[in-house]
Amino acid sequence: MTSEKIKEILSEGEGISVEFKECANELSKSVWETVCSFSNRYGGHLILGVNDKGEILGVNPNSIEQIKKNFSNTLNNPQKMSPSLFLNLDEFEIGDKRLLYVYVPMSSQIQNCNGKIYDRNEDGDYDITNASERVSQIALRKSSIYTEREIFPYFNEENLRMDLVDRAIKMATIRNDEHPWNNLNYKEFFLATGLYTEDERTGVKGYNLAAILLFAKDHVIQNCAPGFRTDCVLRKQNLDRWDDRLIVETNLIDAYEQILGFIHKHTLDKFFLEDDIRISPRNIIAREIVSNILVHREYSKAHMARVIIEKDRIYADNWNRSNKHGQINPESFNPEPKNPILARFFTAISRAEWAGSGVRNLYKYTKMYSGGGVPSLIEDDLFKAIVPMLPEVSGQVSGQVSGQVSVQVSVQDTGQDTGQDTGQDTGQDTGQDERTAKVLEYCSIPRTRKEMQTFLKLSSREHFNNKVLKPLLQSKLLEMALPDKPNSGNQKYIATKTVREK
Repeated sequence: MTSEKIKEILSEGEGISVEFKECANELSKSVWETVCSFSNRYGGHLILGVNDKGEILGVNPNSIEQIKKNFSNTLNNPQKMSPSLFLNLDEFEIGDKRLLYVYVPMSSQIQNCNGKIYDRNEDGDYDITNASERVSQIALRKSSIYTEREIFPYFNEENLRMDLVDRAIKMATIRNDEHPWNNLNYKEFFLATGLYTEDERTGVKGYNLAAILLFAKDHVIQNCAPGFRTDCVLRKQNLDRWDDRLIVETNLIDAYEQILGFIHKHTLDKFFLEDDIRISPRNIIAREIVSNILVHREYSKAHMARVIIEKDRIYADNWNRSNKHGQINPESFNPEPKNPILARFFTAISRAEWAGSGVRNLYKYTKMYSGGGVPSLIEDDLFKAIVPMLPEVSGQVSGQVSGQVSVQVSVQDTGQDTGQDTGQDTGQDTGQDERTAKVLEYCSIPRTRKEMQTFLKLSSREHFNNKVLKPLLQSKLLEMALPDKPNSGNQKYIATKTVREK
């Protein structure tokens, strides 16, 4: 989304898929009703800082961060919004005014706000909780579109892998003690995530296809979704056949790790500096490719998704329920999750980004990784992603990328370390780098100050704080697990998301 697109939406005025709210200093009650109604209807654009007449009033800059936080927290509160939603407000500047914007996609379930169901009509939100006919129409529309909602009434807990459930909850709550999944029992968890649902037309209750794809045993997944498998192929030398191959046909959580590992194994990893933080564009690109294959795939078709790694590109495709046809333009792209339940779930466990950011990430980091190339994303019955890469070379790569200094600090070829000294002078002491690398690896899970100090065998707390802890926090390589309670006796520290994904 760009400022020009925001201006275009403003010029169109309010309607069935556009809503303006003033919200100069705080979120109004009607914001949640609009989010609910957009989710139940066709999705829509919500802009804060504009009155009903389309006049730009702006949002108080001093209130923006708190408004963003309250928006995210409330959407993740199952007592307020059910099922929980994972959306973020983007900030734009029009003239000298600040606006906040979010695109709310249509959900695959009936959305509730404070126990009420809202629907969109023209430019208003209407409570239809007691209008059974209209609720039934919403249910019919959603059930005919989203196959992830298909209920399997004879599927029971015996076919679930509860170890995967525990693992997913840990992935979501490890950095946030107040995460809404904390302290939920298994039944509450499946209800809160929309994985156990009821068909409002028939009254049938049970686990849906999304739950099966995430947590069922492998043979059960194949019975319920016979076409669910992903073919990963390396084709660099033997172009007629393949050099390496992996067929993945397990639950989505393990499938994500396996496909990601295959891409990591067979592509170069070049690290760059972005805002003085080392990042791996390869890892970000791989995450976006894998999450798209698994999250936005149409599982009603027996089509095997593919990831093909070639000398100068990665090609991926999957069967798709397309709403548009042709090349995706990131400047005018509106996100429409094909499987909203799965999209919310993968966002919650940090295996996917919030709606729309995946396309922007692919364009941004492909340019960085490939030396200026751009990806090709084609929406059709088959969704195709073609991501160019630099030809594989040994040695170092350095230069200017998007105005940032880039430095390749490690190279991987087919998953193996070169084991050679790069000869690159980073301007830092080698011993300091080794210590930093060790402590960041140790903090891949939250650690207390004392645990970190003991791990490094440092006796002086003052030396540890001044020479290790504070520099890592300031450089944003490490962050507090309880950022709102910096002086808490229960404070722990964890490597930032970018570091952990390397």
